[in-house]
Amino acid sequence: MSKLIVFVQVHGRPGLLEAEVSESVTLGEIHDLLRAAGVQVDSETLVFVGEAEHHHAGDPHQHVSGIKRGSRIHVTRCHRIKVTVNFMHRSAEHDFPPGVPVRVVKQWAVHEFKMDPKDAVEHVLQICGSTERPTSDTPLHQLVQGQACTLCFDLVPEKRVEGCA
Repeated sequence: MSKLIVFVQVHGRPGLLEAEVSESVTLGEIHDLLRAAGVQVDSETLVFVGEAEHHHAGDPHQHVSGIKRGSRIHVTRCHRIKVTVNFMHRSAEHDFPPGVPVRVVKQWAVHEFKMDPKDAVEHVLQICGSTERPTSDTPLHQLVQGQACTLCFDLVPEKRVEGCA
């Protein structure tokens, strides 16, 4: 049986864990891998593969589908993440799976606010009340603070150019 290299991202823990798993890895084997890496695994631990809508739960002998070479396995306590995006005087909310990257939220917001594609390219998502602008491939669960499964972004110009007076 061939082995695959996957990358594990754990809610509240920076960085990636690189792991080798079989193509037919089970949920129990993923939990064992997490425990060996010092990650607490309990009944509230949810395992998502990539940007999947649903987590893997239940029988530890259950095959974890969707695993392929280079897959990202997301470990979190959030079933969904409620995201609010503010743009100018408007706000919009949407629930996303925890493994969704920031770029997907931006695409949704651009569509939701009916932005011109030329303008959209010049805007980025910035965490509300901060100057932090996460990279487009950052999964949402990596940005969630504590036990809350919510995020707030402002859609702001990437660079503001002021004219001379």
